[in-house]
Amino acid sequence: MARFEYMMVQVPPTIPKSKGASGSEAASYLQSIVNEHATKGWEFYRVDSIGVVSDPGCLGALLGQKQTIIEYYVVTFRKQQGG
Repeated sequence: MARFEYMMVQVPPTIPKSKGASGSEAASYLQSIVNEHATKGWEFYRVDSIGVVSDPGCLGALLGQKQTIIEYYVVTFRKQQGG
């Protein structure tokens, strides 16, 4: 059975739109990340969404703010371990 080493790369929450962009900025960004890591021997494995609970600050809590969930996206790469 093959054994793998895994590496995760967090995607920024927003990707700036460049001049003349066709609306495929997210795909272009992910493609560049995947290609960059592929040159280092990493194979693209998957993209996951992870929710992280964020508590309000002191003032926010006093004003009745609730916890919020912030969504992050993580790209997972894998590399087969030798032997």
